Amino acid sequence: WWARANNLAFPARNTEVNLFTRLRSSLASPPERLFFDSYFKFYHDVLGESFPALVPQVYLHFDPKSLKDLEGQQRLPRQRMDFLILLSNNQRIVIEIDGKQHYSENDNVPSPRKYSEMVAEDRRLRLLGYEVYRFGGYELKDDNSNKAQSENLVQNFFLQLFEKYRIMPISET
Repeated sequence: WWARANNLAFPARNTEVNLFTRLRSSLASPPERLFFDSYFKFYHDVLGESFPALVPQVYLHFDPKSLKDLEGQQRLPRQRMDFLILLSNNQRIVIEIDGKQHYSENDNVPSPRKYSEMVAEDRRLRLLGYEVYRFGGYELKDDNSNKAQSENLVQNFFLQLFEKYRIMPISET
């Protein structure tokens, strides 16, 4: 679909790079970019044709109203997911990279209310058939002293996830 929509050749490495660049540009934070980059770095070439798409910034249900148009009404609680993976067995996996905006408000004061809303939405997603995995943005630091550790965290997470769903046996890494 991407090649057709953008008049690009398929299959072609240039088309893959073009799509990767477009998807990466939608990411909102350095931890999200590190997560996305690490996934491709460690698994794109290894998995080849069975490489599951890691789709960023997916809207579960779109609320077309802007905040100013809501006129006091609350925005839908889980409008956008940081990442979605759709596996061939119809398993849907949501990955969230949580910055402080996920659990605090008003000058970064921790908010039990905001945290409760977040976990309630996670429960709702699970009941709809999604698996939800959360990472703290703090875990995915991109500075020189922590980048390798953060990349290793992402690599190990996907290794375990792929093992669970038999996408890639652990012995193949």
